[in-house]
Amino acid sequence: MKPGYHEIYSRYRDNIARGVLKPGDRVPAIRVLAAQLKVARKTVETAYAILIGEGYLVSAGARGTRVNPDLLLSSPKPEQQATGTLPESLIGQRERAGFLRPGVPSLDAFPYKKWLLLAGQATRAMRQEEMLSPPVMGWYPLRQAIARYLNISRGLSCTAEQVLITSGYSGSLRLILDTLASRSDKVVFEDPGYFMGQQLLKRIVPRLHTVPVDRSGLNTDYLLRHHRDARFAIVTPSHQSPLAVTLSLPRKQQLLDWAGQNGAWIIEDDYDGEFHYTRKVLPSLKSLDQHDRVIFMGTFSKTIMPSLRIGYVVMPASTVDAFTDCADIVASGQPILTQKILTAFLNEGHFFRHLKKMRALYQTRRDWMIAALREVYGDRFFTEQNDGGMHIVAFLTKGSADRDIARCWQQHQLQVNALSEWYCGSGKRYGLVMGYNNVRTYQEAVELLERPKQQTLEIMD
Repeated sequence: MKPGYHEIYSRYRDNIARGVLKPGDRVPAIRVLAAQLKVARKTVETAYAILIGEGYLVSAGARGTRVNPDLLLSSPKPEQQATGTLPESLIGQRERAGFLRPGVPSLDAFPYKKWLLLAGQATRAMRQEEMLSPPVMGWYPLRQAIARYLNISRGLSCTAEQVLITSGYSGSLRLILDTLASRSDKVVFEDPGYFMGQQLLKRIVPRLHTVPVDRSGLNTDYLLRHHRDARFAIVTPSHQSPLAVTLSLPRKQQLLDWAGQNGAWIIEDDYDGEFHYTRKVLPSLKSLDQHDRVIFMGTFSKTIMPSLRIGYVVMPASTVDAFTDCADIVASGQPILTQKILTAFLNEGHFFRHLKKMRALYQTRRDWMIAALREVYGDRFFTEQNDGGMHIVAFLTKGSADRDIARCWQQHQLQVNALSEWYCGSGKRYGLVMGYNNVRTYQEAVELLERPKQQTLEIMD
């Protein structure tokens, strides 16, 4: 029986994890491997695309495809080498390979064949003038496609001229602050808040303060009592990161009124707002903005693939000139070829169909993970039912050792995060932030959670 793309993917992943294939090793060309295995080239292309997306392989163009040289693999134990079993070891890199990592979309369910077809078409249609430096504001057809999508799906009323293409979350946030903020401006951030965003802001914002989050989202009463003079508020209103709660409508209105009355800016990070399960997709905070004080930012890392590295900012109309001037200085533009592929993916309806499919799939996989957590650990963890998102928080029923537990799980290739590390102030809660989008069966969820069970129970006791 000829192997499918998933079997090819699994063989390479396991051989890399066991050290049979080492960082920097070259793997066969697609056509060569397809001929050896007697399968279609598309089958091998799909397997390689997943391995590249997960960080196991890197493509070096004409120099071929190799095992990622940045992978750090621990040596298998002697008995593991003898039996050929997969070592329970940490594969480490900047974006560590492994399971249950939050924020990673389902890679096994992505329409790779369609994407590869569009990529081939875009490459063949490349014109000489597109080999020059890309426009810093983004390729205009992509800006048009994103504006149409946001106006329909997120309730915005924006034009293509208000859409600016960036390299993702960090690029968007840096550009917004470079354009509109001074070093004396006070910036408020959620507590707990997105860990990488928190670390970035600590580096670039001298006056950074936090506002606590509860079951209704950002505590706007606290904001008005302690930080009414803030110039920027950075929020995740649709699904708070990491608690996954939704900012209540009264608080949304309170936040918008504060910005309008004080000439402040709200930066709305809509990182996974497309994924609501029990009701229709919530309108964005920007769609309720009557004062044009909300700067909307999104990314395709959560909906398509992290390696795409394309995000966008929807600029308030009054700021377009300022953003244009700043982008001319600090931005370099994103590769035209990638933007053309993404534009076709949006315009031909593939993106809408993919999101619809993922909403149903993610709901199922979330239910699997919650049920598996209950089966393996009983009442040691509990979850709070939320309306969507791409991760769950498994709160500790008792104790505060989430950092020790997270380190234990990471040694078993379960790339969860300790919730307490996402807090800046007091009032911490303790648990594990875990993704579920790439868990393919309920049984797989159970098997993954069983890996660190013994050590986890010892830590808890």
